[in-house]
Amino acid sequence: MKRAWIVSAAVVLAGVAGVGALYGRDYLDGMHFEKAMSEIDKTAVANGGPWPQPQETCYFCHGAHGQSVNAWYPALSGQPEAYLVAQLHAFAGDLRPSPHMGAIARELTDEQIKSLAVYFARQTPAQSEAVHGQAALEKRGMALVAAKSCQACHGASFMGRNLVPRLAGQGEAYLAKQLAAFKTGERRDPSGAMNGMAATLSGEDIQAVASYLANLTPGGSAAGTQ
Repeated sequence: MKRAWIVSAAVVLAGVAGVGALYGRDYLDGMHFEKAMSEIDKTAVANGGPWPQPQETCYFCHGAHGQSVNAWYPALSGQPEAYLVAQLHAFAGDLRPSPHMGAIARELTDEQIKSLAVYFARQTPAQSEAVHGQAALEKRGMALVAAKSCQACHGASFMGRNLVPRLAGQGEAYLAKQLAAFKTGERRDPSGAMNGMAATLSGEDIQAVASYLANLTPGGSAAGTQ
């Protein structure tokens, strides 16, 4: 009887060991997955609600946490909250025409727009690209920016404030495109200031200003020659 009990116990232990060998890794992976999901859930709640969140959609063009690494798309990270709210409403109302952003913005509620603006405004900004501009071009851009008193609206470090956007470290191509759009009237500034200023710039001026601003480190100084 005792022998039979020992044999039975050995069989059970062997079975447990076998199951552990077969499924132990899956069990541990499952535990790790649950832990990871728990941390993601905590982060999601801290960022403004459960997943999926609207900013997840923004990732594809504007980068993780709104920090674009594509010079054609603007970085949203560190942009003033009021500016982001105003632009999303402008896209939704076709005051700033865009077939892509217009469609996205029209699907957002006022609460979602506010949540997105709060989220991106508190993200740490960085340069969107490594700019290797010509020293002479950047010097010209710096002189133009000073002559046009751009700091008066965009701030001494070009980080923006209120309804005025951050320019420091934005993609060179994006900055040039927006200045050109203001120049032609394709994009309208409600105050008219940007349209009036851009109208005085030549194509070469626009490229110089864009190169200079793109080379600025957000919150700091130019990364290259000034």
